[in-house]
Amino acid sequence: MAIGFIPRFHVMKMKLGTGFLKVLRIVCALALIAAATFLYSRIFSVNSTTVALTYLLVVLAIATVWGLFEAVAASVFGVICFNYFFLPPVGTFTISDPQNWLALFVFLVTAVIASHLSSRAKERAEEAIQRQHELERLYALSRSLLLVDNPSELARQIALQVAQAFEPEGVAFLDRSTDRVYRAGPTDIPTDEHKLRDVAVQGTVWHDAASAITVMPISLGGRTIGSLAIQGASVSETAQHSIANLAAIALERARAQETASHAEAVRQSEELKSTLLDALAHEFKTPLTPIKAAVTSMLADGSCNPTHQELLRIVNEETDLLNSMLTEAIQMARIEAGKLQLQTSPHAVASLVRASLEKLRGALEGRRTEVHIPEDLPPVMADPELVGIVLWQLLSNAIRYTAPGSAFALRARVQDDAVTISVTDCGPGISKQDQGRIFEKFYRSKEHRDLIPGTGMGLAIAREIIRAHGGKIWVESEPGKGAEFSFTLPLAGKEVTR
Repeated sequence: MAIGFIPRFHVMKMKLGTGFLKVLRIVCALALIAAATFLYSRIFSVNSTTVALTYLLVVLAIATVWGLFEAVAASVFGVICFNYFFLPPVGTFTISDPQNWLALFVFLVTAVIASHLSSRAKERAEEAIQRQHELERLYALSRSLLLVDNPSELARQIALQVAQAFEPEGVAFLDRSTDRVYRAGPTDIPTDEHKLRDVAVQGTVWHDAASAITVMPISLGGRTIGSLAIQGASVSETAQHSIANLAAIALERARAQETASHAEAVRQSEELKSTLLDALAHEFKTPLTPIKAAVTSMLADGSCNPTHQELLRIVNEETDLLNSMLTEAIQMARIEAGKLQLQTSPHAVASLVRASLEKLRGALEGRRTEVHIPEDLPPVMADPELVGIVLWQLLSNAIRYTAPGSAFALRARVQDDAVTISVTDCGPGISKQDQGRIFEKFYRSKEHRDLIPGTGMGLAIAREIIRAHGGKIWVESEPGKGAEFSFTLPLAGKEVTR
């Protein structure tokens, strides 16, 4: 009750003060007409034309200084004095000459019209001055908001800077992203926080004439990001919209800067992580090379007993697996660091496939491999090393996820401006749910993650390599009916779109 009574009492006090000032101005206007009447009727002897012009000048001066209402009151009083003191018969309100009636009417009309024109000119001048002051304050507000360095302090600074620039009784700003209300000004604005939230949600201006409070939404791009309440400031509606727009732009700018800073920090962190991963992977690969050479040499020697031969074979396979995992880690680190650079040139698809099959010759022993590549297949634009990684990954997955002795099919065909290469196996197949996520980094299906070793990075690396070539990669499969992985490479001479 007390909080609601204070602003109403203040508004009532302001209204009483304004009414008393207007009455005082009317009394002063009538006093000026009375003074002119006394001078010309008692001290100076002049004709009626001079008196009428003097009255008119006084009325114009009153209209210019105080306004139309005071000037009209002075005009009516001037007509009465002119009739009583200067038109015959003097000392009465009757007029003997009919022409004087016309003169009196013309004087009244002229005085009222002149007062109206003078009052309008004054109002326009005052409006121009007010607009100039508002522009100066808006410029100062925009400058102060743009100079705020700390984005987290901007919401508080909006309320503070609006209070300093326009000197209202109070300001309240609701930041919708944090749902916090910031207040500023000489008095605590008596606005319920629920009203600020309602305006922010509805996006419409709310005004209370009794408390002289205006609450406006802060919107940018059709999205409401807060609301601003101002009490007691003589600010035009245009200026209010400008304040709201400045606040919205400042908030959006600060949040864009904060997002950019966060993105840069994340990028630097990712780059550092990728660099460390790349370095560690290379360090781990260094001892694998002599291990692989030693194991291969001992297997080729054949002097070990069968038990040792089996153990060496296991070491050899695990060495290949570890080497494969490290290669995947290195490639993923390069991709995430943005260091994946293509060295493309025209290549025959048959040569790319042949090189990949050669690398997997040992793993493909005992498996029937069908290769269907037309002799007239046009060359493709490709980085042979990176495309070899993709083929190796698809063939390795087919080997790991199918039973020993199973068959594979490798096909290539021209479609539109690209060559589609497919690897088909007769494994357990892939469910629809897994097909949607199988190319995600580190994703592995629940059925095989504990049975078959792997990192879940191979298909993600293959996807990024094919995307870098301007192609696409996908899988078609049904559970129990095998899977077919396909990818496209652009024809030689065709523009690559990434």
